[in-house]
Amino acid sequence: MLEVGTKAPDFTLPDQNGQMHSLADYRGQRVILYFYPKDMTAGCTSQACSFAELYPQLREKGAVVLGVSKDSVESHKRFEEKHGLPFTLLSDPEMNVINAYDVLAESTTKTGKITRRLVRSTYLIDANGTIEKAFGKVKPKDNAAQMLSELA
Repeated sequence: MLEVGTKAPDFTLPDQNGQMHSLADYRGQRVILYFYPKDMTAGCTSQACSFAELYPQLREKGAVVLGVSKDSVESHKRFEEKHGLPFTLLSDPEMNVINAYDVLAESTTKTGKITRRLVRSTYLIDANGTIEKAFGKVKPKDNAAQMLSELA
């Protein structure tokens, strides 16, 4: 994970509607940038729905929520529509942002093959684009409430 106090890497990625978003677009606001493995899976759905449930309170505290995975724009659109997600999902199929934010870890499959997998992680980025908090291996159900408490 990236160090607290460092400048968050800027990026430009498409959302679930194909509109481009850059981190720089959110200067002046706190950003909850969360990385998750895959749309429509149990853990990722639980995490996204928790963020959706607390979204009004997160916005009230001045934060925006951006979810990032390597899934396609189309997959994100289906995920958003199925669960009524009120926040932005960003598509990173080339994994440039996933790599820049250092949220990959090596793991060994049952067959002994070493792979790199996305570790469910969340960053809180301040209004100036600096990493304020960094959380790795977050619990899907608890992540949104954890971030809400960090905004207090």
